[in-house]
Amino acid sequence: MSEDDNMRAVPEWIGKNPDQQVPLRVRLRIFERNKGICYLSGVKIQPGDKWEVEHRVSLCNGGEHRESNMAPALVGPHKAKTRQDRAIKAKNDRVRKKHIGLRKPSSFACSRDSAWKRKINGQVEKR
Repeated sequence: MSEDDNMRAVPEWIGKNPDQQVPLRVRLRIFERNKGICYLSGVKIQPGDKWEVEHRVSLCNGGEHRESNMAPALVGPHKAKTRQDRAIKAKNDRVRKKHIGLRKPSSFACSRDSAWKRKINGQVEKR
């Protein structure tokens, strides 16, 4: 009988909402499952290093707030990935809005949304 057979099965932790804090016991399981290696940089997390639980697929891009979607990450690489995730989300939102015809009115003079129109010869006239 192997050592894994003696371990009790623990159900996967699933957050009730995206803002729910991950319990310490779950953070420990996530850390041990990944053998203390940063998911993003591949660096071994040493005692005293600041690390966070990171969502592999970010919540804003459709990921779930559950244990199987989390991994340990050092703070620096985690911040960089979060910036990248937010940029992807913003671009997706822009594309979707453009596709359905939503756009923010321009505030520039003589723009498409302005009451004034500039002709090719440079003259400005009321629309």
